[in-house]
Amino acid sequence: MTKQQVFKFIKKQKTALISSVDENGFPNTKAMLAPRKIQGNDFYFSTNTSSVRVEQYRSNSNACIYFYKRGLFSYTGVMLVGTMCVLTDQNVKNELWRTGDTIFYKQGKTDPDYCVLKFTACKCRVYKDLKTDWCDI
Repeated sequence: MTKQQVFKFIKKQKTALISSVDENGFPNTKAMLAPRKIQGNDFYFSTNTSSVRVEQYRSNSNACIYFYKRGLFSYTGVMLVGTMCVLTDQNVKNELWRTGDTIFYKQGKTDPDYCVLKFTACKCRVYKDLKTDWCDI
């Protein structure tokens, strides 16, 4: 797949799996809603500042995100490897905010428990049609 095809595939997915590294060096994976914004090789997610994942990314920014689609007779998976940065800048939080977010963040856009995760991809691996290949990112 080309980079353009990879990003087109990613934009159609509703769920992302994100992985962090814990204090003992083990991977931790969590399902998240799809990125709120994709800009270049940067993927933006909203989450709770108090979450375990945020603590792990602040200690070790190495990260991975994974998107997949399972069909009846086929499976496509895209793994992006890179770094995750925790953003608390109010302008970024405002940009990614959605009206329904008050369910999770009672104080609204300025809730101290609301932050943004910015993942920057540096490598991409695609599994499709029983083949696995690295792709340029």
